[in-house]
Amino acid sequence: MSKYWSRLVKDTDPYVPGEQPQTKVVKLNTNENPYPPSPNVLKAIKEATNDELRLYPSPTVDELRDTIANYYHLQRDQLFIGNGSDEVLAFSFMAFFNQDEKIRFPDITYSFYPVYAKLFNIKYDLVPVKEDFTIPVDSFFQSEGGVIFPNPNAPTGLALSLEEIKEILKNNSEKVVIIDEAYVDFGCESAVSLLSKFDNLLVIQTLSKSRSLAGLRVGFAMGSADLIEGLNRIKNSFNSYTMDRLALAGAKAAMEDEAYFQLTKNKIISERNETKDKLLQLGFEVLDSSTNFLFIKPRQISAEELYIKLKNKGIYVRYFNKPHINEYIRLTIGNREDMEQFFSALKQIVYN
Repeated sequence: MSKYWSRLVKDTDPYVPGEQPQTKVVKLNTNENPYPPSPNVLKAIKEATNDELRLYPSPTVDELRDTIANYYHLQRDQLFIGNGSDEVLAFSFMAFFNQDEKIRFPDITYSFYPVYAKLFNIKYDLVPVKEDFTIPVDSFFQSEGGVIFPNPNAPTGLALSLEEIKEILKNNSEKVVIIDEAYVDFGCESAVSLLSKFDNLLVIQTLSKSRSLAGLRVGFAMGSADLIEGLNRIKNSFNSYTMDRLALAGAKAAMEDEAYFQLTKNKIISERNETKDKLLQLGFEVLDSSTNFLFIKPRQISAEELYIKLKNKGIYVRYFNKPHINEYIRLTIGNREDMEQFFSALKQIVYN
């Protein structure tokens, strides 16, 4: 520990991302899309690679805001664009949660939430998920400081219905409820449709997963004009130019290519369902999933041992050495070739 670090740095327990191997492997550990971006995205980025890169990008990113607003039938002032949804989440913690009021999020969830809470000195209560990993809706009612959770949840892949989300919103009418919809396109209904009824709702999405743009870092929030203004106040106190010109061009093209989006999304859903059926036949326990990954529990071998043995064969999956989930691995859905290699390695490990 460096003597030059501030107390904040010394006390920080940073988020640990999935492994990013530099060698050729089957990478099923970080929930990336196995398919390339739309050809229109690559074309737009090439066209944006010109002498205008010497100029700052738009600080208000109105063109992309209009594109996404039109897609979701919203107004421009209901959209905030950020450098990946993680940045949007960080800004949201600063904009809507107070240090002296405890917020709530599930105890099994996206592990960045406690990191942000600690970094910004925000108190929080962990709400235990049920034995079947579902979220206990009524445990989120009347939160002192606000609520945040992913829908679908990560790493479980389970989703709440819109009716359940409505109940959480109605029972926190004076506090902001943030719904992190990173995986929503793969199987559950977005809460965007509730924005007209609940001014305390903020919905955050990303282009990293369903639109194959993890490398561009584009995320966005949707909410009332009042909430969006709060995010802009934080952003403009931190960095007025969070979005670069190439990311803006690529993101706009991705949102406009609906046919390609539907094609690749449906391929992943089909592969996920087929993978689940095969794992069940092999004796694995598999949770329902509304995402591009599966949360699975092996019976013939420990989860940690399976993770290590798969890794030794060049197949990377995600293992969380934490209570309640350390008997499971998270498996990203790849393309057909990826999944064939996964099953080939799996059968060698479990049955040989």
